[in-house]
Amino acid sequence: MRFAHSERWVRVRVGGRLLADTRRPLVVWEPGQAIPHYCFPAVDVDRSLLEAEGRPATDGVRERVWDLRHAGQAGEGAAWSYADPDLSEYLALRWDAADEWWEEEERLFAHVRDPYHRVDVRTSSRHVRVSLDGTLVADSRRPRLLFETGLPARYYLPPDDVRTDLLESSQLRTACPYKGIASYWSVRTPAGVTPDVVWSYPDPEPGLPQVKGLLCFFNERVDLEVDGELLARPQTQWS
Repeated sequence: MRFAHSERWVRVRVGGRLLADTRRPLVVWEPGQAIPHYCFPAVDVDRSLLEAEGRPATDGVRERVWDLRHAGQAGEGAAWSYADPDLSEYLALRWDAADEWWEEEERLFAHVRDPYHRVDVRTSSRHVRVSLDGTLVADSRRPRLLFETGLPARYYLPPDDVRTDLLESSQLRTACPYKGIASYWSVRTPAGVTPDVVWSYPDPEPGLPQVKGLLCFFNERVDLEVDGELLARPQTQWS
């Protein structure tokens, strides 16, 4: 188990009530999980919103699990304690069991932010060509490269450098706590339609204005050529 102390004021709301309210949370990384959890001193959690007794956990990492008992909430396994003695006075809360998460006066979304996670954007002059099923769909010498911890570099391209006539708007939206809400497009070529392979952040998080409105292709699903070199398709959850 790995954890770090935080000085952020964190609050969690369920059905209009405060489930947790603390100025001394821990950020906890469970073994094998990339996304951390917030842990709260047990005294800063409203236990009246949890079932009284809980039940033993079976994974060897968590010690006891509690369901949420607030009316109308789907809160199975909403809270748990850890077997690690250093965390014996803390409770972790499941992100999607709550209605709202707040840090200070800013509402959080998607999942807990990792304090060691970085996202950097650099303006570049690399020559980027994107092809799909043999059709050239983008050609740019003014990409912006986004470097994010644990992920392949992403090439964000001006719409003028993309064959937008091949793009078809998708209903898919995804949320990233570091970058914002992404909109998606599918690409239609003579070979067919490749769904949800392009995305953009129309209103990115305040720290990433450089990618606003730019288009990015999944490296995993297209042929990406950079300065004349065809890059290998990375293996990720989006492959």
